[in-house]
Amino acid sequence: MTALLEVSDLVVDFPTSSDGVFHAVDRVSFTVSAGERVGIVGESGSGKSLTSQALMRLVPSPGTVSQGTVLFEGEDVMSFSPKKLQTWRGSQTAMVFQDPMSSLNPLMRIGRQITESLQVHLGLSKAESRTRAIELLQKVGIPDAESRLSDFPGAFSGGMRQRVCIAIATACSPKLLIADEPTTALDVTVQAQVLDLLDNMASELNTGVILISHDLGVISSFCDRILVMYAGRIVEQGTAEQIVGDPQHPYTKALLASILKLGEPIPRRLRSISGAPPTAGHRPAGCSFAARCASVIDTCLTIDPALVPAENTRSTNTTAMSATTTFAGTPEQLVACGVAAPAAFAISEGATAA
Repeated sequence: MTALLEVSDLVVDFPTSSDGVFHAVDRVSFTVSAGERVGIVGESGSGKSLTSQALMRLVPSPGTVSQGTVLFEGEDVMSFSPKKLQTWRGSQTAMVFQDPMSSLNPLMRIGRQITESLQVHLGLSKAESRTRAIELLQKVGIPDAESRLSDFPGAFSGGMRQRVCIAIATACSPKLLIADEPTTALDVTVQAQVLDLLDNMASELNTGVILISHDLGVISSFCDRILVMYAGRIVEQGTAEQIVGDPQHPYTKALLASILKLGEPIPRRLRSISGAPPTAGHRPAGCSFAARCASVIDTCLTIDPALVPAENTRSTNTTAMSATTTFAGTPEQLVACGVAAPAAFAISEGATAA
């Protein structure tokens, strides 16, 4: 399957107070094919939203994309002129942001916010764009769509505003849709409705979807493939079945362990991951998860792990699984990190000692 989007070694930097540089997104690589649903999951601050902003060239100042390539249908997005970038956003790719109230103009009627995009990108007339706007609102389940065109965003509930944002994002039938935490602050019923809506839109338009969330349950129910991010890096990726059914990285296992499961007794204390992620500018020399990992070994504290392929569709990133040729970990330590057969994991020449 030909990749619609190819991201290679993407790095997003922010300056630190000590005149240094912090890699908020660190050597991230992945692909998205037409019609594929890819999920990016991780805690707050893991770099997942910054990754999506970098793809759209919307990294907030003073952040910069310092390294890597983003290819859309073979074209380098980072080299687009301002005019081409403006055309590309909306017509070829679109984004649904986390907070619909802040992404909608509160002083502009909903109808105008939809028709403006249709007129700019598709060249529709005022009458044509109005008709299309009504169709879009009906498609996303807004009742009495024609009369709601004249309403301001404040007249809609949170779930309805998110539906409007999806209508705007899909108005020009983009090939790639990025949804950044689209179900945050919505109740479970509305969450399911929004995900169903995204699923239907993706199926009808054969749109590639990147769904970003801190909720692994939401991600696994919607996506074909999952990328797990921690401290700016992708630590594991695979199909939804692999990640949920056979997680390899200790962080992925900890995320899954923190999810309550139907049918199981509610524990007196909910499971959580001890400790906290590294703060900006204070990433440890070795594995970023080492301080919170129950399977940590000495090598984890000094080796910067590299992403190593595991079989054809699976990759994972942890020192005990991918180390330099000086790695002295025992098979027992590899098993402790979740590797059933240590020989299945190649030794990475790309890993570097701190």
